[in-house]
Amino acid sequence: MFRKILIANRGEIAVRVMRTAGRMGISTVAVYSDADARAMHAALADEAVPIGGAAAADSYLDGARIIEAAKTAGAEAIHPGYGFLSENPDFVEAVEKAGLVFIGPSAKAIRAMGHKDAAKRLMEKAGVPVVPGYHGEAQELVVLATKAREIGYPVLIKARAGGGGKGMRRVDDPDQFADALAAARREAKAAFGDSHVLVEKLVETPRHIEVQVFGDRHGNVVHLFERDCSAQRRHQKVIEEAPAPGMTAAMRAAMTQAAVKAALAIGYRGAGTVEFIVDASKGLKPDRFWFMEMNTRLQVEHPVTEMVTGIDLVEWQIRVAAGEALPLAQEEIGLSGHAFEARIYAEDPARDFLPATGTLHHLRFPEDVPDAAIRVETGVREGDAVSPYYDPMIAKLVVHAEDRATALAALATALDETEVAGATVNTPFLARLARDPDFAAGRLDTGLIARRQATLTALPEPAPRTAALAALAASGARFTPEAPDPFDAISAYGHFHPLTHRRTLHHGEQALSFAITGDGQGRFAVRREGGDAETFQLSAEATPRIAAWPGHLTVFEGAASHTFRLADPLLLAEHDAAGDSLRAPMPGLVKLVRAAAGEAVKKGQPLLVLEAMKMEHTITAPHDGVIAEIASEGAQVNDGAVLVRFEA
Repeated sequence: MFRKILIANRGEIAVRVMRTAGRMGISTVAVYSDADARAMHAALADEAVPIGGAAAADSYLDGARIIEAAKTAGAEAIHPGYGFLSENPDFVEAVEKAGLVFIGPSAKAIRAMGHKDAAKRLMEKAGVPVVPGYHGEAQELVVLATKAREIGYPVLIKARAGGGGKGMRRVDDPDQFADALAAARREAKAAFGDSHVLVEKLVETPRHIEVQVFGDRHGNVVHLFERDCSAQRRHQKVIEEAPAPGMTAAMRAAMTQAAVKAALAIGYRGAGTVEFIVDASKGLKPDRFWFMEMNTRLQVEHPVTEMVTGIDLVEWQIRVAAGEALPLAQEEIGLSGHAFEARIYAEDPARDFLPATGTLHHLRFPEDVPDAAIRVETGVREGDAVSPYYDPMIAKLVVHAEDRATALAALATALDETEVAGATVNTPFLARLARDPDFAAGRLDTGLIARRQATLTALPEPAPRTAALAALAASGARFTPEAPDPFDAISAYGHFHPLTHRRTLHHGEQALSFAITGDGQGRFAVRREGGDAETFQLSAEATPRIAAWPGHLTVFEGAASHTFRLADPLLLAEHDAAGDSLRAPMPGLVKLVRAAAGEAVKKGQPLLVLEAMKMEHTITAPHDGVIAEIASEGAQVNDGAVLVRFEA
């Protein structure tokens, strides 16, 4: 067994691997970029080595530096986690050439499954069902457009490399094909360095079900049952579960056998996931699933499989890499209960899930939930910043219970009790999804979130009482009857009459002014000034969950949160005229500019394409107007930077 391993990753997966390694008595070496010098994973490792600049290309994607760090630290093996170099066969070969062990599959297996088109041709030969489509090498527009017509619309254009929905476009009409192809290629090139695509028939009511497989160096391959990952937004998973709802014995047998067959076809070792697309229009049937791709690494959602099988997949990875046989045979692997995982991201669901940045001024996770086990996987702490350089995941909430209904109720409760302030997060959206009637009933497909997006992502205004509670907290009003100085006993004290505090809060663009008067007994009258505003009788001790952070207050109500800015008369806010400019919704790169200064544009017209988190976001005109200034193509912009300014 290894004495020391290096973890070539960051964030929650690095912390996750360290936890198992520590339990096994293995020392860990972390690597960190300039942006991660104070990150949680660097602090928790036995050793930590700097490897370069904040950009991933200068650090976590620099295989040579990582190998050098491993050798200098005396590590015997490298665990890649997921993402970054985890599915890079050249890195695997470089690791082995340096005399180290790669904790994962062989370079040959990664190459076999690295490109979706070649992988599907291989699976066809192995007898694994494959989605009808074109998986050939030709990439000319005329060839791909012709194949799309032959397959029949709607079709799906997909990047052959990578995953996560990047480089993927649905096309419903032949007239849309050329533009969709160009966009998919640009996005694929930016994300994976490969613009090659394939074209497939679009399954109209798809479910995404995957099978966890594991192989060793002795020719053994087993499966650890399935996970359902159909709850997706923009082709990216948000809630995963195991086992899949509605799974029949016949369907499970067919899918798991196909997954094992796929792994055996490439001599697979280590942890891998075979992903299938399922036509759920008539329930789960053994002849209605097709191979999509194989992820030759540990998956983000692996904890749900660990919860229902009781198996530590990271431990198995390490043991297999050390040359051991699989710890259990297929008949010894059981399935118990039901598990869910919810991915908490710094993102804004109300703005089509745009990534968000910010400092996590307040961060709390529940320690237990009724009738279920809970597990929190995170790589951040209170006070950490969500960087624009990497994936904006904050944590994964994982719950396990005896049955699906109990586990889902536990997940919703855990989301209600999670508190994050300082960055916009998706917990309200996740909690609503967990309580969605169709999701709760197991009636799900990959289009469920898109169909319900308006309802699931709506931002409710804070109730008048919520705003009043925030004003009370912001005022500093308190009741301290045991104070040594009687003049400190109540903040409402006044020599001739009760003292009234006045406080102004801002919520969005709205200014809210309140008068707070105490009665001397720990109760306060809080009245919104202006009009016929209601007066609330509140107790300072009975306030809800509130987080105070520089210049702000956040009130938590279930999974929802309402953030109020505190008015500071010393700060002058800068305001543009209404509609006078367009600002960047997030940090990013101006990929394409489709308009010019002096040009008259119409409402809804695409003006430029902003690339952020390796995804493209089209910025459109909010109204008719004439452009005075527009950002330059290739410009790197910060959140809030002016992209377009219109003539008055």
